[in-house]
Amino acid sequence: MLTYLLITLIIFFGHSEDLLGTTLLSRPLVLAPLVGGALGDWHQGIVIGASLELIFMGNIKVGAAIPPDVVTGGVLGTAFAIMSGKGVGIALALAIPISILAEMLLSALFVARSVLNKSFSRHAGVGDWRGVQRLHVLSGFAKPLLMAVVGFLALQLGAGVMKAFLDRIPAWVNTGLQVAGNLLPALGFALLMNLLFHKRVAPYFFLGFLLAAYLKLPLIAIGGLGVIIAFLVTQEKPKPAVEEEEASSEYERGSPANDRTPALNKRDLRRIFWRSMLLEANFNFETWQNTGFAFAILPVLKKFYPSKESMSAALQRHLQLFNTSTYGCTLILGLTAAMEEQNSRDPEFDAESIDSVKLGLMGPLAGVFDSLFWGTLKIIAAGVGTSLALKGNGLGVVLFILLFNVPHLLLRYRLTFIGYKAGTRFLMQLSKNNVMDRLKEGAAILGLMVVGAMPATLMNIHTPLSFGEGAGLQGVLDQIVPALLPLGLTFLTYYFIKRGVKTTVLLLGLLALGFLGSILHWII
Repeated sequence: MLTYLLITLIIFFGHSEDLLGTTLLSRPLVLAPLVGGALGDWHQGIVIGASLELIFMGNIKVGAAIPPDVVTGGVLGTAFAIMSGKGVGIALALAIPISILAEMLLSALFVARSVLNKSFSRHAGVGDWRGVQRLHVLSGFAKPLLMAVVGFLALQLGAGVMKAFLDRIPAWVNTGLQVAGNLLPALGFALLMNLLFHKRVAPYFFLGFLLAAYLKLPLIAIGGLGVIIAFLVTQEKPKPAVEEEEASSEYERGSPANDRTPALNKRDLRRIFWRSMLLEANFNFETWQNTGFAFAILPVLKKFYPSKESMSAALQRHLQLFNTSTYGCTLILGLTAAMEEQNSRDPEFDAESIDSVKLGLMGPLAGVFDSLFWGTLKIIAAGVGTSLALKGNGLGVVLFILLFNVPHLLLRYRLTFIGYKAGTRFLMQLSKNNVMDRLKEGAAILGLMVVGAMPATLMNIHTPLSFGEGAGLQGVLDQIVPALLPLGLTFLTYYFIKRGVKTTVLLLGLLALGFLGSILHWII
């Protein structure tokens, strides 16, 4: 019973991601080793976590798309596999259907949360910021509690039955599932390509592949080269000195930082930063992150709008639809804080401009920060982490967390202050110099180089077929292009994604292809 409670707590912790700022602590690479520890087998948990991470590497929530629930699927799949002693193949086979079923529950929850919008509006209508705050936090705990209950019931009712069933599976089935598991990472890589791949930066994918396939460079070295190349490619030609001086003086004359004495101190801005971690606690399909934005900006509203009437207007203003990257949200929050301060001081200030700026920035910033974090930092962190964890090295888990979250949290923190101090003209200056476009392009270059290297370094697909008694087919393929099979499978999966085939269908299709290929001795 104690073991089941520990695993249930791991599910609760994983589903608390929306309360923890999307820090990737919910990934299989992190949770599976915890499950292994609870069951007394850290090593197996680390290896299973790395294998699941490769499969679900492209399993990310962008916009309103809800991917399979890798938390519940990964935790229960790992638990059942270790308890039965069947290993990685069974973990992969169980994690996929469980994650798909759990996704249906989560989708229903996100739809149900839309009903709460009326309650939020009612609290806002009377200026009740405490009601808005309380409802947002409580809604954030609904998902981890729901899925923890589901996980506990699955363990209580299904662990014994599942173990008995798995013990009867013949060895050839386990082998087939192991081979299928080697094919499944192609889906994760293809999903990442779908996020980053376009004609202008496509060559960098193949550059990363060639560096890994022919020169055998590790992922961290390819990532380092990618940083250098991205910096060189996106460098802007120097502007004439006169033009730079004029732009600088115009910015200084118009900067809000020079027009006002700041009313918010560092403590106020730090509170915005910490509250931004709960941006998606009440994520729903109708207004997305609106209550999270209102929750994060509350310290500012409380300071500038003491009356019920002014607080009501401000709350209603920020309960409009909002959706952007969680990693860049503090830039908009800081900027909004500066505008709310100006609105509270200047009766002539147009309050509607606050909504206009928020809506205008949320799309472009989402594109930049999703590319930077989902398409670059996460790929590098996962590549380094899984390459170590597949060998049973727990350092891979630690590096995965640090490589992603050290830059994430530092940047997120600093953007709060930049947004507040610099104001709109700073962002206009960035737009004029194409900084955002260059940052997005550089992130795509770096991300694609690392993604391109992954099929050659993290996928293990071979064929035992031969031409009569002559050379084997694998040897011929290696002479043409090393790691050609992983590369070809990744592009085939990417093709189907572009054709609109659902992720669930592709997961099951790859699983069936690997299993059938193993039975027919086409793939090993």
